[in-house]
Amino acid sequence: MIERAFVTPELESLAWDAASAVVDEALELERNAKSPADALRAMVALYGRAGLLGLVTRRELGGALEVTSSVAVCLVRERLGHASPLAELAFAMQGLGSYPITAARPPEGPAREALLEVVAGRAVAAFAITEPEAGTDLGGIATTARRDGDAYVLSGRKCFISNAGVADVYVVFAATGPPEDRRRLSAFMVRGDAKGLRAVPTKVLGGHPIGTLELDGVRVPADHRLGDEGDGMRLALTTLHRFRPTVGAAAVGFAQRALDESVTHVKTRRQFGAPLADLQLVQARLGEMACEVEAARLLVYRAAHAADANAERGVIARTGSMAKLVATEAAQRVIDSAVQLHGGRGVADSVVARLYEDVRALRIYEGTNDVHKLLIARELLT
Repeated sequence: MIERAFVTPELESLAWDAASAVVDEALELERNAKSPADALRAMVALYGRAGLLGLVTRRELGGALEVTSSVAVCLVRERLGHASPLAELAFAMQGLGSYPITAARPPEGPAREALLEVVAGRAVAAFAITEPEAGTDLGGIATTARRDGDAYVLSGRKCFISNAGVADVYVVFAATGPPEDRRRLSAFMVRGDAKGLRAVPTKVLGGHPIGTLELDGVRVPADHRLGDEGDGMRLALTTLHRFRPTVGAAAVGFAQRALDESVTHVKTRRQFGAPLADLQLVQARLGEMACEVEAARLLVYRAAHAADANAERGVIARTGSMAKLVATEAAQRVIDSAVQLHGGRGVADSVVARLYEDVRALRIYEGTNDVHKLLIARELLT
């Protein structure tokens, strides 16, 4: 199932095979946990013990490879996404939540210590950038960080933050420029137990741990700032560009699982005296689903390979947006078809019903798909 043109045997072993090795235990943790938050924390610990989290950063910072690899992260997200959306989220947020620390030049002191904890699975990470008036438009960020001696004082509100209330380490983006220059952002590592930090759960489709962060004069030591003051926009965009293809990989994992479930179902479900698989309309739908999955997979790994090869910034941005847009839209269609093929079972307590809930968010986070169309066009026109 892996696109061999972009995947070396080393990456396949370190990523795909390693993810496959933890799937059964991750699913067991999910079944037995009292809540999704408990399951997520247990999965993070499992991935740390198994060495899987070494793929979220480079070797000098406790990682598994000399350099970070989008292809490797795509392989893990696709494999875990095929198994369980929550299992995939537990891995993805360790990468997204810690990558700004990796990208800071170089992470040292408390930031480096926190990164080692994340890679070991002893700390849960989160990426806190979205606000009520600032989603794709990072210039709308209203959270502020005011310098006060040897610390910064953070005040503001973040929303729709994955792992809110669960994370031990948040990377928070805040404005450090004057009110007229809100695009002068800085990034800060904020501990989950920081005084003045409050997490409020938000109920969302799929039931994942997501919530609002309220920062009421949170005091953060100056050495918890990532990079230089004003480096926040660079760190945010670097992180988002690196991870956009991997969102597509998660979508491919969801879609492949929906296709697999559908093939099994139509072979065994009988209607009009024969398996559903004998009906030509069912066969045609399966053929369309399979083409959508394979086309999305190719775009995803091409984009990840471009990022790993340090292609031109415009190429990385364009192919990443294409991969995220096409793969998530394709996954939505494939999963919708899977629900249709399952009939009543598709809207009951089933794998495809859960996928139907979980896939919708992929078309929104890390840049809505509507915005990605504009970003692709912008790159074509420059």
